[in-house]
Amino acid sequence: MRLNQFLAHAGLGSRRSVEALITSGRVTVDGAVATLHTHLEPGGSDVRLDGRKLQLPDRSTYLMLHKPAGYTVTRADPHASKSVYELLPPDHRRLAYAGRLDRESEGLLLFTDDGVLCHRLLLPSYRIEREYLVSVSGAWHPALGDRLVEGVKFPEGPPLAATRVHTVSEHAGGAELSIVLTEGKKREVRRLCAHVGLKVTRLRRLRFGPLELGPLSPGQSRILSDAEVAALRRLVRIDRN
Repeated sequence: MRLNQFLAHAGLGSRRSVEALITSGRVTVDGAVATLHTHLEPGGSDVRLDGRKLQLPDRSTYLMLHKPAGYTVTRADPHASKSVYELLPPDHRRLAYAGRLDRESEGLLLFTDDGVLCHRLLLPSYRIEREYLVSVSGAWHPALGDRLVEGVKFPEGPPLAATRVHTVSEHAGGAELSIVLTEGKKREVRRLCAHVGLKVTRLRRLRFGPLELGPLSPGQSRILSDAEVAALRRLVRIDRN
């Protein structure tokens, strides 16, 4: 885990704001003055601010939000008119988000102060599925789904590909698709669809690993059940203890 992530999960502010603490030389890791490039293993490193030892919370909080369109996934951004943190209960606004959705996308967004879990959920090696319900306009044919799974090599970045594509419904001028990915690369669904001539008109994330959005209304949040937390931890091989 990057040091700024650890400090944010320890309750010292957003990942951007804690960078000032690091660059001022006030943070040490295992006795050495830390830098912005310092990484650590949560629970295995001695992290201190002004000599005071820092630890992640003993009991973590896990919260699901149904993100509406028009909200930016950011804690503080002068260019964002509305932040998802405005939707969280005041006592949960210290939580970090595990993955993003772009401003116009909707659906399941996970927040937690469990730094180890948050870090592992975003690692590509665990291949955690994200399922999206995507409305598209354009000439849809099931063969286009095969092209999305085959993947696309873009000049400005790594190849993108869907894991599975299923036609939910078709209508004149478009379709509704179920698209499953195992990584959360920036605007991946929109870029893939654009490559095959489809325009995304609505995008909702319905599932993140074992978590399902279910009947949660847009703008509403809820605490995860113990069973949901246990399923997430099993998924990324974190021992119960």
